Amino acid sequence: MSVYHAGSRALQDLVGVRDRADHVGRSLGQDIKPVAAAFLEIQPLLVVGAADPETGRVWASALTGSPGFVRASGPRQMSVITNTGQDSQPKGARGSVGCAATAAWARATTDNPHPNDGDPLTTALKTPGTHIGTIALDPRTRRRMRLNGRLRPTNRGFAVTADQVFSNCPKYIQRRESYETLTDRTPGTPHPLSELTHQAAEFIHAADTFFLATVHPGGADVSHRGGNPGFVRVRSPHELSWPDYSGNAMFLTLGNLRTDPRAGLLFLDWTTGTVLQLTGEAHTEFTADGERTVRFTVAEAIETPAALPLRWSAPEYSPANPERTR
Repeated sequence: MSVYHAGSRALQDLVGVRDRADHVGRSLGQDIKPVAAAFLEIQPLLVVGAADPETGRVWASALTGSPGFVRASGPRQMSVITNTGQDSQPKGARGSVGCAATAAWARATTDNPHPNDGDPLTTALKTPGTHIGTIALDPRTRRRMRLNGRLRPTNRGFAVTADQVFSNCPKYIQRRESYETLTDRTPGTPHPLSELTHQAAEFIHAADTFFLATVHPGGADVSHRGGNPGFVRVRSPHELSWPDYSGNAMFLTLGNLRTDPRAGLLFLDWTTGTVLQLTGEAHTEFTADGERTVRFTVAEAIETPAALPLRWSAPEYSPANPERTR
């Protein structure tokens, strides 16, 4: 059985890379190999993407914690600790799991009178059987790992039974040598936006990285997009676009968008911890010379100041980044 659905196949054929995609597709499996398990256990950041079961909108969100908060708990299972209670810390870990999504999920599992406040993926992270995409990206080594599957809530957070596990090349990942966890950083109040403000537009324009969540009938996926600042352009308060640089030929993300235009974007400030989450629909435009541009229409946005406790060092831009953006 092919690892690709009809949307990905259509784009592979359109661009003429089906043979290459078949070769690369052999790297996709369900098992979490020892090297992948070791990679997961040293990560302080995990990005997740899913459709909100209540609204159907697709969002991406960031989870953070002391290394060990995400780990392989079986040959085909990844476990994530999101409960910030003292008894729920990873063995040997210090500090607590933090970010808008994690804090919201933790509140929802207590007697807090407002369990639905906070991150838009709160409900999805509590719903058994949710199709979820995840990506662990390490700027220190320019490595990334994606694991997609079905979610099962646990007492300490959630587990994901893997349908797909694979790694991508380091292309377009900006290197950041180190990070520190600021235990005294207090997350701000999430600000819902019906359109992109001038401040949000500046935030996007300055970004060198964002994460893109997509879905298809059989699952969900989160991918990374990177480039020099300015590679994402705000066209209007309701639309932005970015060039789709050449990649691994699988066309998983664009293939998903071909079958289902729903998408979620996550921008983060690697210094202040502020996050900007967008949900809406996206489509790909092709030019006569073979270049691709993705256009995204914003349906809703949420900006959360100081949502993440991590402060990373300054970036060293990827040598693969095009010098100019369209």
